[in-house]
Amino acid sequence: MNIWKISLQNIKSKPLYTFLSVCVLALSITLLLGIQQLKYSFKNQIETNLGKIGLVIGAKGSPLQLVLASVLHLDNPTGNISYTEAQNIIKNPRVKSAVPISYGDNYKGYRIVGTTETFLSIYNAELETGSNVEQSMEVVLGATVAKTLNLKVGDTFLSSHGLIENSVDVHNDELTIVGILKPTHKVIDRLIVTNLESIWDVHHHEVEDTSHADYHHHDHDEVAKEIEADKEITSLLVTFKSPRSLLTFPRKINESTNMLAALPRYELHKLYEYTSVGFQTITWIAYLILVMSGLTIFISLYKMVKERAFDLAILRTYGASNFQLIKMVLYEGLIIAFLAFVIAYLFVKIGLAIVLNFMVASNQQNLLVNLPYQELVYLGILVFFKVVLSVSLAIYPIIKMNISTILSHEK
Repeated sequence: MNIWKISLQNIKSKPLYTFLSVCVLALSITLLLGIQQLKYSFKNQIETNLGKIGLVIGAKGSPLQLVLASVLHLDNPTGNISYTEAQNIIKNPRVKSAVPISYGDNYKGYRIVGTTETFLSIYNAELETGSNVEQSMEVVLGATVAKTLNLKVGDTFLSSHGLIENSVDVHNDELTIVGILKPTHKVIDRLIVTNLESIWDVHHHEVEDTSHADYHHHDHDEVAKEIEADKEITSLLVTFKSPRSLLTFPRKINESTNMLAALPRYELHKLYEYTSVGFQTITWIAYLILVMSGLTIFISLYKMVKERAFDLAILRTYGASNFQLIKMVLYEGLIIAFLAFVIAYLFVKIGLAIVLNFMVASNQQNLLVNLPYQELVYLGILVFFKVVLSVSLAIYPIIKMNISTILSHEK
């Protein structure tokens, strides 16, 4: 007696019940997988992109905005700070490293970041082809930028002012690609990296022209000092020699300078706390739907057992044991759960693919990463136990079955 084939035949004979059970269970699994995907992606971005950055220093404004703009490159910067003042921080004996970054331009929506070679080490980025930036107007591309725009070493392009692609305010200075980075699955994949001199040269081009025009009216050294003093950066990414410096250094910066010091982990943790309320609400809704799907499966299986009591009694007279009949019901529940899990997994994958395509089309940073295998196993085990519980309740009529009474009533 092939119990498996009988279970499949029972499912085919009641398509409406099967469809409803699969749909409700798939909906709950989709919500749970989707929420877990977003939560894991957010935490992953914090861990992978922060690295050892302990403090972000920039212009006065919103601390969260400063962190999002300087670390995740998802927002507009709060402004610029003097490079001369920033150098005082870089030279502070408590500072292990302070990486300056400066941006305000883009190429086809991808941000151009002026910085130093240390910036690459924050993301453990390595060159795939070409060389590092050595001169002004040279750039290194993140892996996603090179792949999406189909650029290679030796190509040149013109940057646009601002962080949004435009064809109105285009600079005249060509940037030359000298290297392409290996994929890191971090924010640097979607950045165009150059040195600070490139950013300054592009934005101070007109000032320098004016300076040369006024050369006969001003001392050359004085003009050079004015240009040097006028240099600005967007922010500093600071790492301290000792974690204790985080207790006093930020307060000193905020109180005694016109700059803002923000703790990236603290700010992103606050953001996570704000969003976790929504995550938690949707998670509870998903669990509620999961419970409802369990009831749906129970009702479906219970009705099958009650409606097919005569058929089950006949199977018993032909030698089937109670255990075999229980296995038949269990197989039906597991088939429904398997179909729902596969459909939910495909929904999540298709949904994420659509989101990723939208992000690529709008040149937004891809924050999503694949959900760990352990999360899928955990949810699979949870669904399995829910199905077992539903089956355990639905098989009560089988356990209490009186074969002679059922057969006599049918006659």
